[in-house]
Amino acid sequence: MMSEYNIPDDATLMILDDDGPFRNRLGRALTQRGFMVETVETVAEAKRMVQDTPPAFAVLDMRLEDGNGMDVIDLLHEIRPDSRMVMLTGYGNLATAVSAVKRGAVDYLAKPADADDVCKALLAEKGEAPEPPENPMSADRVRWEHIQRVYELCGKNVSETARRLNMHRRTLQRILAKRAPR
Repeated sequence: MMSEYNIPDDATLMILDDDGPFRNRLGRALTQRGFMVETVETVAEAKRMVQDTPPAFAVLDMRLEDGNGMDVIDLLHEIRPDSRMVMLTGYGNLATAVSAVKRGAVDYLAKPADADDVCKALLAEKGEAPEPPENPMSADRVRWEHIQRVYELCGKNVSETARRLNMHRRTLQRILAKRAPR
């Protein structure tokens, strides 16, 4: 398959994600687009890889079992300042997006991210915003993700989550009982 992307000579790419099927699917898709992909599951593995063979590109999950992808941004930026990183998360949040970009990520995408969107973000020229995603999250999905994130940060305490979101506890319980919107 011929790549439609202008992949540089050093196309080493690390994917850090603890969701095995997603990590493998994204790895295969980016390999088909011309990247030399290595996948890792933990922050510890990613840090070892960065110290041994720092990649030119990285796709990093935000929240992992053993830490946060932000820590890998810091280390990779220190060891290889020209590396281009994209942060992925299932928890869309403006504050963490700003923090990821300030720390060196070139973009921030909500999971499950499309391989073409990831590729466009990694290869966008400096100072140039990548094209908007083909299938962005709906407003309902963004709201649901935010509620889920606050719920988890409150230790899955419904009363505390409802208080912080300034909503009635029963309303929150109904939202939590439903499936995630598309």
